[in-house]
Amino acid sequence: MKDVTQLTEGWSLRHGEELLEARVPGCVHTDLLAAGAIEDPFLARNETDVAWVGRRAWTYVRELTHDSGHERTDLVFDGLDTAASLTLAGRPLGTTRNMHRTYRFDVTGRTGELQVRFASAYDEAAAVRAVTGERPNVYPEPFQYIRKMACNFGWDWGPTLVTAGIWRPVRLEHWSTARLAEVRPLVTVAEGTGRVEVRLRAERTERGRKRRLRVTAQAAGVRAEAELTGDEAVLVLEVPDPRLWWPRGYGEQPLYDLELTLSDDSGPLDTWHRRIGFRTIELDRSADAHGTGFTLVVNGVRVFARGVNWIPDDAFPSRITPERYRTRLTQAADAGVDLVRIWGGGIYEDHAFYDACDELGLMVWQDFLFACAAYPEEQPLRGEIEAEARDNVVRLMPHPSLVLWNGNNENLWGFRDWDWEGPLAGNSWGEGYYLGLLPRIVAELDPTRPYAAGSPWSGSWDHHPNDPAHGTHHSWEVWNRQDYAEYRASVPRFVAEFGWQAPPALATLRRALPGEPLAPDSPGMLHHQKAEDGNGKLNRGVARHFPLPEGDFDRWHYLTQLVQARAVAAGIEHWRSHWPVCAGTVVWQLNDCWPVTSWAAIDGDGRPKPLYHELRRVYADRLLTLCPDPDGPVLAAVNQAATPWRPAVTLRRVRADGTTLAEAVVEPVAEPRSVARIPVPEHLVPDARTGKEFLVADAPAAPRADGAESGEGLRALHFPVPDKDFAYPSPRYEVTLEPVPGPGDRVDVVVSAQTLVRDLLLQPDRLNPAAVCDRGRQTLLPGERTRIRVEGCGPVTVAAVEAALFCVDFG
Repeated sequence: MKDVTQLTEGWSLRHGEELLEARVPGCVHTDLLAAGAIEDPFLARNETDVAWVGRRAWTYVRELTHDSGHERTDLVFDGLDTAASLTLAGRPLGTTRNMHRTYRFDVTGRTGELQVRFASAYDEAAAVRAVTGERPNVYPEPFQYIRKMACNFGWDWGPTLVTAGIWRPVRLEHWSTARLAEVRPLVTVAEGTGRVEVRLRAERTERGRKRRLRVTAQAAGVRAEAELTGDEAVLVLEVPDPRLWWPRGYGEQPLYDLELTLSDDSGPLDTWHRRIGFRTIELDRSADAHGTGFTLVVNGVRVFARGVNWIPDDAFPSRITPERYRTRLTQAADAGVDLVRIWGGGIYEDHAFYDACDELGLMVWQDFLFACAAYPEEQPLRGEIEAEARDNVVRLMPHPSLVLWNGNNENLWGFRDWDWEGPLAGNSWGEGYYLGLLPRIVAELDPTRPYAAGSPWSGSWDHHPNDPAHGTHHSWEVWNRQDYAEYRASVPRFVAEFGWQAPPALATLRRALPGEPLAPDSPGMLHHQKAEDGNGKLNRGVARHFPLPEGDFDRWHYLTQLVQARAVAAGIEHWRSHWPVCAGTVVWQLNDCWPVTSWAAIDGDGRPKPLYHELRRVYADRLLTLCPDPDGPVLAAVNQAATPWRPAVTLRRVRADGTTLAEAVVEPVAEPRSVARIPVPEHLVPDARTGKEFLVADAPAAPRADGAESGEGLRALHFPVPDKDFAYPSPRYEVTLEPVPGPGDRVDVVVSAQTLVRDLLLQPDRLNPAAVCDRGRQTLLPGERTRIRVEGCGPVTVAAVEAALFCVDFG
């Protein structure tokens, strides 16, 4: 039977004349940080001070000894970052030039000092560029010439920290006769029967060349066996009436253990195990009266995708633990998310990521790793890219959460719109990957899943790559140049990227910028703002609605976070209300890789921004929204649940002082997975000329199947004029505290409104860096009260809570 020895201990990193203790998996930066050789690059402006690390060569060393008694010993690296040459006892072992591949070296009978010498990624990229010639990209860094995590070289939300190291596990595999070299389970469902077609390939030793081999496979109580006459075999398991895997909100996520055993006459030689799920996945890209669709269909059910974009959760990915993946993805699921898009400038994530998605019901859209650049199609890159794609398709295909392979991020769009076409005349730029190589590999290895050539992509060159009427669309004009109300100007078929920036939580800023007096343009704040004219766009976004605070950082911080939440909500509410024409929104972005002002809903220290709580509202199964329209506001009842929704909605035309001017009850009928739209009666439409009227829609809590209340009722608001043109009263409210009995450190903050209180927000980290609360912004009418539960705050006073509460206030 195959034996495995993990090689996590005993590594050293050469740093000049010193040998530093090295952690594997890890990287040079984390080892230098642990040794005190560099300051934390996430803090202050230390990032700049450690730029030299990425421009040097580095060597990892350890003694390699083994005496297994097996015929063969392989040294296996799950990830080497990136261009490395390996020697064992002074003799060459091999070379690598791809962070995203697994490498295997035969070290049978060989021992001695193992050295892994990493060249500078900049030197490797320069060598490739000298062969392939120049290609354009959106940043002045050479990431398209090396198969490495592109955002290592910096992005408009990320630091430039160019890593090197043994970033994924390394082990010795000792085996005899034969081993399982590749296993590809093709899992399908048809007419109530699950089918697992297992295609496998074995590798044999010289003595095992003519041995009789058997392989057995079993899942869900079904077993199959086959004999290998050569090195390959196909086994088929037919599972009657399997329980189907569903995205969260559509059903359960049953998983089945699939186990393979390779044997000869002496007994088992090797085993393989993964969890699988039975479901069908289709991508409906058919043409209709509105253009060309892009709708995910799971088990025959059409899905509006409630998505978020995912970037690496740490600039040093080796630090991301399975527990951290689970925490972040649980946060996503708790916010109503059902799809996570792994963006093409990052990495193919660890199995722990996809395992969590399998269990949580989070569909995974997986980009191949190309982003925002023209990529040469010549050697040495082409061979690396094909090997990388094959490696990762096979590695990830058992996961039922994986629903889509995508060729690239924004490269097809970039070719057409970013002045690339002329300079690239006669040169390769990646089209052959996205429209040729990658779809062929997916069709060959994983025909159970759809493939899209890129995001955005209209489906063919017959339409502009980012045409909102065809395929996927990235909506960035609004953030870059317009007010967020402009999200309502169109109904794309699928919005795969859009977003709005805001700074992280105050506690995150204080940790990242120790001792710095915070201001929007203080040195550390500007260093942790990587977007071009980022602060200018933030300020213009605020100024369209509110006076920009002068010298009041706390107020600026609140308003920028508020506008981010409002902006993303405006887009999602509008696009969800137009289902099924629009079939999904994927917010840029869920997470951050370090403490930074960005588009993220969860900041670099894992703290939710107000946007996170807003996602919980707008991604809920049932959403009530008032949509502005040239003919007057429209009430939309969005029902993504499996049961009908017939809410009795109370519409009120209200004055700024809380007086109700008119009232009526309407009863939209929203069938399962549908939207009901009702024009607001004319006598309830607020008079914009006065600047004193707004519209309130309230729906009661929907009963659950057991007859209990499902939670709070739903509210939607419509203000017909910008905030700065509305006659807001000076807000007045009273705060009381009610300790919550039971385990844990919890308190209820009860706020009672005496006037209209717009967008009340508690920032819990101002009470304690560990504190969290259960809700984001909310608007109270005179006489209303709300209860905000805070955990982890420790002893607090009313005065401290009042200092952590903000609302719209023109006083």
